[in-house]
Amino acid sequence: MSPGTGLPGLGLRRIDARDAGLIAVLLILAAAGWVFTAGRMGGMDMGGWTDPGPLDFFLSTWVVMLAAMMFPSVAPMVTAYTKISRRRRETGRYAPRGSTTLFVAGYLISWTLFGLVAYALYQGVMQLVPAAFAAEAGGRYAAAGVILAAAVYQLTPAKNVCLTKCRTPLDFLLHRMRPGLGGALRMGMEHGSWCVGCCWALMVALFALGVMSVGWMALVGALIAVEKMLPWKRLANRSVSAALALIAVGIMLAPAAPGMTM
Repeated sequence: MSPGTGLPGLGLRRIDARDAGLIAVLLILAAAGWVFTAGRMGGMDMGGWTDPGPLDFFLSTWVVMLAAMMFPSVAPMVTAYTKISRRRRETGRYAPRGSTTLFVAGYLISWTLFGLVAYALYQGVMQLVPAAFAAEAGGRYAAAGVILAAAVYQLTPAKNVCLTKCRTPLDFLLHRMRPGLGGALRMGMEHGSWCVGCCWALMVALFALGVMSVGWMALVGALIAVEKMLPWKRLANRSVSAALALIAVGIMLAPAAPGMTM
């Protein structure tokens, strides 16, 4: 029985220690991100409609928040990429060390660009209509509308295509593999772009709920993990859509419910 094989005849394999270590690093970084974000948002977690703050504060918090929310669900893709890169080195092909780090960096760059666009749009709306999301001015209906739109997007063909790309690491990697450090960065950005296409509506819903609210951040992160990691893609996707619709209805009917303290 070879070192990488489990029970003979059953086709079971032990987890490679290097892969387990990589997953552990990603989960530790995610946990550190949660701790940092919770401390950074101390006193700001006011439920729905929490202001994202100045750009420098938002940007630094956004990147760490992304690591906290996304690293657990992106771990299968990163692990698959690392395995392919390792195999290329073992067979004498070009695959420089450090490419995994650049792959993850590219992924974060795509989401950072999305965050900057979302922040600019949010600030633009607030400049034009300062009371757009104020509860006393009916802003909860605007927020509920944004969240309902996110629920509808869950059911569209575009969502299905992007979610499929995010859920099948080998299909993406085998068709998009590029050599070198620059190739790793580009691949990370491409995968991040598919992930943005998959989850942008959920992140917009987070802006409507309160982007500086740890509670809503945790809920949206859990919804992203559900639809990316559960084996039943259609059921997971429909469940996330239903959850968003219920949240939207709850905001319209009971804006002072727990977690929506103004």
